[in-house]
Amino acid sequence: MSLYNAVMRRCLFALPPETAHRFAVSMLHRGAFLFRDADTPEILQTELWGKAFPSPVGLAAGFDKDAEAWRGLVRLGFGFLELGTVTPKPQTGNDKPRIFRDKTTKSVINRMGFPGKGLAHFKKSLGGKPHAPIPIGINIGKNKATEEFDEIVADYTACIRELNGLADYFVVNVSSPNTPGLRALQGRAALSALLSAVIGEKKETVPLLVKISPDLSEEELEDIAAVVGETRCDGVVIANTTLARPDELPKDFAAQEGGLSGPFLRDVSTAMIGRFYRMTEGKIPIIGVGGVSSGEDAYRKMRAGASLVQLYTAFVFEGPYFAERLNFQLAALLRKDGVKNCRDIIGIDSAAYMR
Repeated sequence: MSLYNAVMRRCLFALPPETAHRFAVSMLHRGAFLFRDADTPEILQTELWGKAFPSPVGLAAGFDKDAEAWRGLVRLGFGFLELGTVTPKPQTGNDKPRIFRDKTTKSVINRMGFPGKGLAHFKKSLGGKPHAPIPIGINIGKNKATEEFDEIVADYTACIRELNGLADYFVVNVSSPNTPGLRALQGRAALSALLSAVIGEKKETVPLLVKISPDLSEEELEDIAAVVGETRCDGVVIANTTLARPDELPKDFAAQEGGLSGPFLRDVSTAMIGRFYRMTEGKIPIIGVGGVSSGEDAYRKMRAGASLVQLYTAFVFEGPYFAERLNFQLAALLRKDGVKNCRDIIGIDSAAYMR
């Protein structure tokens, strides 16, 4: 960590954000052997959907879009990885520049638009069912050019059919703000039809989740909770990046279009987790994401109702072994409160978030 702070972080932040990201992915892919295996406290071991997680702290989708870095990532202390978003056909995404960092607030705005090498490359890069020591989820999306609803459904089901047997869970991404029309799929009728079709394609033993926006109204959140229950979806990921722009952001940075991630999303997503947990009576597992930059942040999200949590932006700013450090912070908080296992805190503060 000290080497990263002294040398690598300075070098990477001297590069344009997307160039730095490509370099990091390449290092994790080609130089996986350079990274030591991180330690994980036993108190963090948990289980969900019949799968064992060495830690409830995972890496969110967006970092390893083409399944090229997972061999290195599994060594860094994450309890699970979510790869993607993958789309059926290769696409370039939105015009560059499309990633913007603000070092003063440790925030990121991106308008990537699901760039990637497509389903065939993703499957090949995953190398068959990876013998990874941690669960690997796959986040799926539609191509930008796909506009008709039947074709949109076909995009998602194609991903499921091609990747069946390779994922420990799937996530249907309908919440990125950077693909035109995508968030409209969160509407009750559209989401119900989409999830029903996708669930019909997957293997019965593989959980399927839906990733939702933090910018939903209370009524929209209630509709999603109802659809998830009706379709027997296996869980939700709360939440994606936000279109909101807090006043504390530098004006030039805030003026960029795209989804904001980082500390300003933390409280919004945590409150949303708590409300969804109460709406569904804790029956629908939640992966909490948004602004996780310390063990305390992860702790609060789990107490609000998240069974697992994810990070991304803090990983960019804090370096490769940040997940390991966060794991030990979370374990210390559990021990301080006399908790025997992280599962015991899920949802105990959820009532505080009801409106």
